[in-house]
Amino acid sequence: MSAAPALRFPRTFTIAGRPIGAGHPCLLIAEAGVNHNGSAELAHRLIDAAAEAGADAVKFQTFRTDGLLTSDAPKAAYQVANTGTGGSQQSMLRALELQPDVFAGLSEHCARRGLLFLSTPFDHESVDLLSALGMPAFKVPSGEVTHPALLEHVAAQGRPVLLSTGMATLAEVDEAVRCLSGAGCRELALLQCTSTYPAPPEEANLRVIGTYAQAFGVPVGFSDHTLGEAVAPAAVALGAVMVEKHFTLDTALPGPDHRASLDPSGFRRLVAAVRAVEAALGDGIKRPTAGEMDTRAVARRSLFVRHALPAGHRLTAVDLVALRPAGGIAPNHRDLILGRRTTRPLTGGERLDWSDLA
Repeated sequence: MSAAPALRFPRTFTIAGRPIGAGHPCLLIAEAGVNHNGSAELAHRLIDAAAEAGADAVKFQTFRTDGLLTSDAPKAAYQVANTGTGGSQQSMLRALELQPDVFAGLSEHCARRGLLFLSTPFDHESVDLLSALGMPAFKVPSGEVTHPALLEHVAAQGRPVLLSTGMATLAEVDEAVRCLSGAGCRELALLQCTSTYPAPPEEANLRVIGTYAQAFGVPVGFSDHTLGEAVAPAAVALGAVMVEKHFTLDTALPGPDHRASLDPSGFRRLVAAVRAVEAALGDGIKRPTAGEMDTRAVARRSLFVRHALPAGHRLTAVDLVALRPAGGIAPNHRDLILGRRTTRPLTGGERLDWSDLA
């Protein structure tokens, strides 16, 4: 299998003026998802909490329950664990569905708080609603990787696409990328994802980030379903340019996703950890830092003479000793001075200088 041609997509692009790609700050997405429990008021509180926790974007989910699944579709195991055996997946999602008119207010609220407004559409009508609101990019969830009709409709909006790839094979991702490209998508990011809630760290497979970057030549991110804050910074160290993490006001709230989410204090720690990793990555050029210069002067050595030497003495290895501090001739230059004559008398223990050599 050959991947989609890398030159079809840029390695960096912008979302509402924010650069996405290597060398730019990681985009941190608070995935509010359905953690509003169907309450518009709670959805607005999630926006405020995400802004205060340092998120760059808040993402919700936009869907019409009746167009998403059948009445007898079973709940996933994690949904049963978090919401009980009673009721169907359809009834559960119906209680979590926000009405279309709510999303305009959420978008405006995000703008006031300086956050990108994002929402994942699950059907054509939801795509059209979010497009009309001017949403700057479209997130496609993992479950829709093999849904070309939806992929094509999203691509036709002419905006950047963020494609999560949980549950998928590389061949399926390749097919989805080709579908998006053929339907007009020109700016794409792929997100490595493991669609279990929560995902065990040993199943995160962060090295897929490098696989995607090499195979598709697009920005790559990480949709993190692991518990806690440890794994996402590692993804950033491996090249992830965006991180999406489920976000809730309280992990004890009823609902399918709260337990696998971060609360505001946890998300704040995640932001701090990611920003620290970004700062630690540097530019790849090996050189002493400004902060090292004092230590360098103290910890490195210079060449000193072991004993008194007369002027005109030809230096040998037994005449020299390497001692702290630095500031004179470095020990790695010893071979450049052996056999040269001294220009003046030197006392034992005196630091050698280039001016002391003929």
